[in-house]
Amino acid sequence: MPVAPARKAGTWKLAYADFLTALMAFFLLMWLVSGVSADDRAEIADYFHNRTPDAATAVAVQSGPSTADRIFSALSENPALVAAGSSVVLAKQADGIRIDLVDTAERPLFDRASGHFTETGLALARDTAAALAGTEGTLTLEGHTDAFPSLVPGYSNWELSSDRANEARRVFEAEGIAAERIRGVTGLADTRPLLAAQPHLPVNRRVSILVQVEG
Repeated sequence: MPVAPARKAGTWKLAYADFLTALMAFFLLMWLVSGVSADDRAEIADYFHNRTPDAATAVAVQSGPSTADRIFSALSENPALVAAGSSVVLAKQADGIRIDLVDTAERPLFDRASGHFTETGLALARDTAAALAGTEGTLTLEGHTDAFPSLVPGYSNWELSSDRANEARRVFEAEGIAAERIRGVTGLADTRPLLAAQPHLPVNRRVSILVQVEG
C-alpha cells in the first residue's frame, strides 16, 4: 500500500509572511505619497510633462530624412531642372545622388562631335550648378558618348567624353561651385551607356554629376 506524502508543515506561514510584506510596502508607499505637498506633486508632474516633447523630438530627429534624401528632394523640386524635362535624369544611389544631363534630338546639349555645350546645354549646366551651390557633398563629373566612333582623326570618344566632363567643370566653377568640392573629372567614352540595350541613342551622350554625401 503506497505511503501518503508527508504534509509540509509551515507552508501557510511563508505565504502569510509574503502577504504581510506586500501589505507593509503598500502602506509605506501610501504614507510617502501623502507626505508630498500639492506644490511638490505639481512640480513633479511638470517635470515629466516637459520631458516628453524632448524625447519625442529626439526620436523624430533620429528617424528624419537623411542629407541625401533632402538634397534629392530639393533637386527633384527645383523649377529649372523640372522644366528641363527628359534632359535631366535624377537617381539615388548607395554612394549618393546621380544627375544625368542628357542629349536628346529635340534638345541637343553638345555641338556635334564636340565637347562644347550648345546654348541649351550651357543653360542647363548653369541651372544645375545653381541648384547644387547651396547643397553639401563632393562632386564627381563624368563625360559620356554614344557608341558611334569619332569621325575626327586622332580624337577618340575618350578625348570627346573627357572634354565634355571638363566643360561641365568649367561651367560649375564659373557659377560658384568651389573647386575643392570637385573630386574627380573623367571621360568614360561609351563604356557606360545610360541605355545599355541601345548604346547608339542620343541620350547616352551626357554629363553625369555624382553628389556624394555622408548620412
